[in-house]
Amino acid sequence: MTSVDKSAPATAVALANPWALVPPLGNLDAYITAVNRLPLLTPEEEQRYARQLREDDNLEAAGRLVLSHLRLVVSVSRQYLGYGLPHGDLIQEGNVGLMKAVKRFDPNQGVRLVSYALHWIKAEIHEYILKNWRLVKVATTKAQRKLFFNLRSMKQGFKVEDATDDITHRDALTAAQVDVVAHALSVKPEEVREMETRLSGGDVLLDPTPADGDGEHAFGPIAWLSDDRHEPTAMLESAERDRLATDGIAGALKSLDERSRRIVTERWLNVNDDGSGGMTLHELAAEYGVSAERIRQIEVAAMKKMKTALAEYA
Repeated sequence: MTSVDKSAPATAVALANPWALVPPLGNLDAYITAVNRLPLLTPEEEQRYARQLREDDNLEAAGRLVLSHLRLVVSVSRQYLGYGLPHGDLIQEGNVGLMKAVKRFDPNQGVRLVSYALHWIKAEIHEYILKNWRLVKVATTKAQRKLFFNLRSMKQGFKVEDATDDITHRDALTAAQVDVVAHALSVKPEEVREMETRLSGGDVLLDPTPADGDGEHAFGPIAWLSDDRHEPTAMLESAERDRLATDGIAGALKSLDERSRRIVTERWLNVNDDGSGGMTLHELAAEYGVSAERIRQIEVAAMKKMKTALAEYA
């Protein structure tokens, strides 16, 4: 590793070895200060490094492209601090998006890397926020994602407009405001209302944590969940299944001839929980002196006859 003269100007150091300006350890403020000191690339330098990466797989050129745009990630990540997630994590995810953009950047398209990378940086940050903002994912479709990242700011805009009318206490969107949001984001009004409901709620633990040091649990929403085991309809259905599994199967077997009944019993009823224990088609074929295909045909016919008998029994 080449040594760097600490007395040299920051710009000269960056040109010689840009990595020297990014501290390996330290707090977030030190990192942001360091990346803001990294020099920007001229269009000609950007084109040269992009071609070196694309044509020669030059990792040093990729590093210079990434380093010169780290300040862009810091700037974009600040726009998402309102979601309550660590700024360092937002920057880290944005850096992942930046590296993806550098890898896919085509210098022949006639656009600057900053314009191309902006999409990838935001995409990675968006994905991180959606996965970590709540325990339960609140946005999955394209329309829901647009609403998730725009609805709160648009509601704030409505509140500012309404401040002159002294109705800033209102939190829910009016029907007219819902239509405005839906038209602006090209989504349906019902999707706006649904996302507003999702954003207004929060995560609630069904099973609460102990309320004290004695291990006693606090009262939680799980106490309100119903027990379906004693619901009348479920109990009747369970009793009917049990009746068909015992008396019904026994009656259906009696409708078969002796050979068919034994084949069905050996193939389906004398089987252990792990799937072992029943006789194979070839074993039954050897016992009855016929082909395995003939045993299979008898089995299929017997099963159809049993289904008819079970339907009549039910």
